[in-house]
Amino acid sequence: MKLEQVQVENTNQLLQDYQNQQEAICRFFHFKNEQSAFEARLQELKQHPIRRKELVGVMRQYMQKFATSEKIEQHLTELEQDAVAVVGGQQAGLLTGPLYSVNKAISVLLLAKEQREQLGVPVVPIFWVAGEDHDLDEINHTFYAAGNRLLKHTYVEEGRVKTMASATRLRLDEVEEWIEQLFKQFGETAYTKELLAYVLEVAQTSHTYTDFFVKLMNDLFKEQGLLYLDAADPAIRQYEAPYFKRLIEHVAEIATVVTKRERDLEEAGYGSPIGATENAANLFYVRDGERYLLTRHDGYFMNQSANVRFTKEQLMQLVDEEACLSNNVVTRPMMQEMVLPVLSFVGGAGELAYWATLKDGFEVLGLRVPIFTPRMNFTYVTRETASNLELIGLTAKEAIAGGISSKKEAFDAKVYDREAKEAIERAKQLLAEQYEVIQRHIEEHDLHVERVVKKNLAFHKEQFDFLMKQIEKDVRLKHDVAYRRFEQVEQELLPMGGFQERVYTPFPYLNQYGELFIRDLFTLSLKTSKLHQIIYL
Repeated sequence: MKLEQVQVENTNQLLQDYQNQQEAICRFFHFKNEQSAFEARLQELKQHPIRRKELVGVMRQYMQKFATSEKIEQHLTELEQDAVAVVGGQQAGLLTGPLYSVNKAISVLLLAKEQREQLGVPVVPIFWVAGEDHDLDEINHTFYAAGNRLLKHTYVEEGRVKTMASATRLRLDEVEEWIEQLFKQFGETAYTKELLAYVLEVAQTSHTYTDFFVKLMNDLFKEQGLLYLDAADPAIRQYEAPYFKRLIEHVAEIATVVTKRERDLEEAGYGSPIGATENAANLFYVRDGERYLLTRHDGYFMNQSANVRFTKEQLMQLVDEEACLSNNVVTRPMMQEMVLPVLSFVGGAGELAYWATLKDGFEVLGLRVPIFTPRMNFTYVTRETASNLELIGLTAKEAIAGGISSKKEAFDAKVYDREAKEAIERAKQLLAEQYEVIQRHIEEHDLHVERVVKKNLAFHKEQFDFLMKQIEKDVRLKHDVAYRRFEQVEQELLPMGGFQERVYTPFPYLNQYGELFIRDLFTLSLKTSKLHQIIYL
C-alpha cells in the first residue's frame, strides 16, 4: 500500500473558496479552518455546558450492542471527563453506503488525532449517524462493475412508507439474497468466503438499516476508537428534550435569520442549498417511525399529511412525554452543538453549503458554529488499474482529473480508418451528384417518381453509413484489449463521471485485499489535507 497526495482541481466553487479561505465564504462562519481557530474554539468550549455523564451513559447504552475496544473505552471515559470532539456523520447506507462514509470516518479520526497532539488535550472522534433520515431510496442500493457496465443493485422494501432508517426493519431473507447476489459480482478471492460469511452474520443480527450500518462501520474502525451516536435513538432524543424546547422557543427567529442568510449566500454566488422559508419550523414530528415536516401557521405547528396541529405549549409538553421530534438540516447542526462539545465538524461540499446558512441561527441560541473541516477525498487504485494506467500512459492524478477522455480520443484518432471514411464520403458525394442528374431528368420528362428517387437515395446513404459503422466495429474489435483498458480505468476511478467514493462501497476492496485493508490505511503517513489522497493497493 502506497500513498500519493496530489492537487486535483475542485469543481465546487463554494468548497474551493472555503479551502482557500476566501472572505466571500468565510464571513458565513464564526471560525476559519486554521490552527489558531482550533485553539480559540478550545477555550470557548470550556464555558460550554455539556451534561457529560448523562450523555456518555446514553452513548454507552447505544454502543453496548457493538464490539468494543480499548480505544473506544478510553474515548468514552475521556468524553465523560473533559474531552472535546471532532464530529462527522452520514446516512446509514447498506454495506456502509458509498466509500465517502468510510473516507469521512477516516477524516474524523485523523483530525481528532492531530488536534489531540496540537492542543495537548483529549479529542475524541464521533460519528453522528443520521438514522432519522427517511429517504430510503438514497441508501437502499449500491453499484458494481459488470464487464464494461456499471449496474445498480437495489434492495427493495415492502410497501413505500418512508419510515426512518432506524425504524425500517430489514427482511432477513431478502437482505441475505441481496448480499449473496452482490458478492457474486465481486468475484472469488482468497477472502471472499470468510468476508461473505461475516457480512451475512452481521445482517442476521441487524434489525434495521442503522443496525447493519453501524455494526459494519464499528468493526472497521473499533481499533481506532470511533464512537457512534444515532440521531434517531429514543434515548438520545429523550436526552435532547431540553434542547428541543430551546429550539421550539426560538423557532420563528431561527427561520427568519436562516432565510435571510441563505439569500445572502445566493447573492454571493453560492446558490440556495436549503430553500429556507420564514414559516418553517425546521423540525419533524415523528409517529410510528414516519417523519412529518412541521410548518408554522397562525400560531400553530402543523402538518396536513399527518393531520396534526399543535400549539407551542402542546409541542413543549409532547417533548417531555414522548421522543416525538426530529431535526432537519437546519436544526441538526444546532442540536449537535448543544449535545456535544464540538471542536470541529467534518463534512462534504453539500454539508458545507447548508452550514453556511446557519451562523445567525446559532447566534439566536447563544451558540457559535464550530470549525468546519472539509472531509478528505480518497481514490483507491487496484493493481489492475495501476497496470492499465501504465500501459495507457497516464498517471492516477491525470486520470481522476479527467485525462482518460482526452487520452481515449487521441487513441481513437490514431487507430481510426480515415482512408475508408474518406472513400465512403467520396462515394456518397458521387452518388448524390448522379441522383441530381436523375432528378433533373424526371422533372424534364414530367415523371412523377420524386418520392421513389428520394427514398432510393436515402436507402443507399444508409447502406454507406452501415458500411462505415461495420468498419469502425471491426477496428474496435481489432483494438479491443486497448479499449478495455480505458474502460476498466474509467470505470474504476471515475464511475458515472465522478469520484469512485460516491459510487462503490468498500467491500469490493475488502474482498480483494482482506480485512486489513482499513487497518493498513492507518499505517500510511496520512494527515488532514485538502490534497487528494491516492492510495495504491
